[in-house]
Amino acid sequence: MTEPKVTIIGLGLIGSSIGLGLRKAEPDFNVVGHDRDSSVSRKAQKAGAVDRWERNLISAIEDAELIIIATPVAAIKEILEATAPYLAPNCVLTDTSTVKGDVLRWADELLPDTVHFVGGHPVVGQDKGDAEAATADLFVGATYCIVPSAKAHPAAVELVTSMVRTLGAQPFFLDVAEHDGQVAGVEHLPLMLSSALLMTTVQAPSSRDLKRLPGPTFWRASELPSTDPEASRAICLANSENISRWIDRYIGSLRELQERLTAADADTWEELFGELVDSRSRWLAGKGTREEEAAAEAMEDLKSMRTLGSMFGLAQFGRLRAKLDKREEG
Repeated sequence: MTEPKVTIIGLGLIGSSIGLGLRKAEPDFNVVGHDRDSSVSRKAQKAGAVDRWERNLISAIEDAELIIIATPVAAIKEILEATAPYLAPNCVLTDTSTVKGDVLRWADELLPDTVHFVGGHPVVGQDKGDAEAATADLFVGATYCIVPSAKAHPAAVELVTSMVRTLGAQPFFLDVAEHDGQVAGVEHLPLMLSSALLMTTVQAPSSRDLKRLPGPTFWRASELPSTDPEASRAICLANSENISRWIDRYIGSLRELQERLTAADADTWEELFGELVDSRSRWLAGKGTREEEAAAEAMEDLKSMRTLGSMFGLAQFGRLRAKLDKREEG
């Protein structure tokens, strides 16, 4: 009997790190890779992220039981269109993009009813680099969002959840509206902020002199999340409404700061910055106030009960799920 096949499409930092993480667990399945850039595929194989790579996309996904699309969101629709007619029955697909609304809509429209799509989004501290920078431990301890399509079989969600746990990450179940609304505030709004800072300073009448003055604070604040204009454009188009709402909230915060400047109250400023430093430290440590932590814990318990309740009692989803579960238990 042939070993189960996992295909990773897109072999940059995220895709290759997933491959390394799966292969580190040493389950008995084949990891096949594909990237539109053959040199990237060769680097991924050299790094040990895949057992082999295929130049042809259709050859790469043939007979795969699990397909992971680790490309920018702009490429996902084209990949789904190209692969849809050739997917094996009961194949499970997942992705790693930061936007889920368009992706799940494309999956529902383009994929046959015989396959299952479960959206994914790993939240990792490192998001730049290629296969050479990949590591098997990239996802250890990280939050990994799971956003299933409405058509996905619950057992397919279990399969992706097993994969996430095999990588050492913590599954975080969200519906598509929750995911895109929340991610807009913490991942996509910063793109707008750095863009606004650059626009404000570059277009200022004194921009010629300003070029001589920036220090580390400016360079940190003005760094765009991606140097790829196409990737940034795709995010803005895919999540525009949510980003717009967060911009409104941000403008409100700027107005509040502007009013504080007018008041020139030294004690108020010291108190504000003290609170913000404390809040940021708590966020970095993964903590909120005691009240926030209690409320979040109660909500997670409720979500877990709902999600697990819908899965309970189902048979394992194919050989791959069984192998992942065995490694997880070990």
